[in-house]
Amino acid sequence: MSVAVLPPIPHYNAAPPTKADLDYADLATIDLSKMESAEGRAALASQVRDALLTHGFFYVINHGYSQSQGNRMFDIADVPFSCVGDEEKQLYSDIDREHTGWYQAYKLRQYWHIDAGVRDQLEYINIDRNVHKQGHPEALRPLLPEIEEFARFNHINVLFAVLRLIALSLELPEDALVKIHNCNGLGEAFVRFIKYYPRSAEDEEKTNNVWLKGHTDSGSITILWSQPVAALQILGKDNKWRWVRHVENALVVNAGDAMDFLTGGYYKGTIHRVVQPPPDQQQHTRLGVFYFTMTDGDVKLVPFYESPVLQRVGINPRCEDSVAPTMLEWRRGRANGYGRTELRPSGEKGVEEEIINGMVVRHYN
Repeated sequence: MSVAVLPPIPHYNAAPPTKADLDYADLATIDLSKMESAEGRAALASQVRDALLTHGFFYVINHGYSQSQGNRMFDIADVPFSCVGDEEKQLYSDIDREHTGWYQAYKLRQYWHIDAGVRDQLEYINIDRNVHKQGHPEALRPLLPEIEEFARFNHINVLFAVLRLIALSLELPEDALVKIHNCNGLGEAFVRFIKYYPRSAEDEEKTNNVWLKGHTDSGSITILWSQPVAALQILGKDNKWRWVRHVENALVVNAGDAMDFLTGGYYKGTIHRVVQPPPDQQQHTRLGVFYFTMTDGDVKLVPFYESPVLQRVGINPRCEDSVAPTMLEWRRGRANGYGRTELRPSGEKGVEEEIINGMVVRHYN
């Protein structure tokens, strides 16, 4: 039996885990190995409900991807940054000129305004779950089969499992959310590789060490593959920022705006941000591997009124059903505004606002 030989690529050397004494969020851990039985799923659904109501973030373990497979994906994630020149990146840099809400391929550095005249020092590349829907830099082309398989794994093995647990937590049919996440449209589900670069001391001072302002994600579920550089923080109900701890080969999962819409405010998107890492990691780059998901683009973002749970707790829609946006409309509004529109101060210290589809979206410093 022949063994497939993977294309050789450089190894990405991640920073060692920080030794800093940080105030970490106490996130729940969802063990997907317990999904096999109805009893196990019921217990996990209860855990997911509590996690979403408490922090809006949780870890996923025993998802079926090995540590070596994860390491390989981080090596692949660095290829579009370290093995592609600036000129070729420009060829695949679509800054959403047609306002589709989809950055096809690269978002290059210094495109977004962060604060006080400081622009971002991060670049990323989006790759649709159907890798054939877009062009790719030459260095990435031999790796597309692995990336496509990785997207399929995230979608079927992780996303669908999480959606089933959320549906059960709402006392809905187990496939209620799965059915609206076919994600066959461009940008409805995609892999994102992102690389943050160290900034100057002057930029850190001007931005109070904030690399990406506090925000919610626009989609339904975000899957982040845990990595060792501490920089991600979430805003607690006590209005305090806490760090997200690195857990080897775990996934960090959070709900976004779409889940807030669909549950009538029951499961809100948690505000999170990226800040300068602690001193022992400040000279290192931070490489991220994500899988972002939306509902299908034509899904109208209105609550699941048939949920017995939502009926009991009360449904608080973000807007009237008659003016509720579709997923595509909401995605366009969020993507076209971020880092490109002038934010206005709110009445709350450190909070700025913008209006999208007639609704207030807040950004936190």
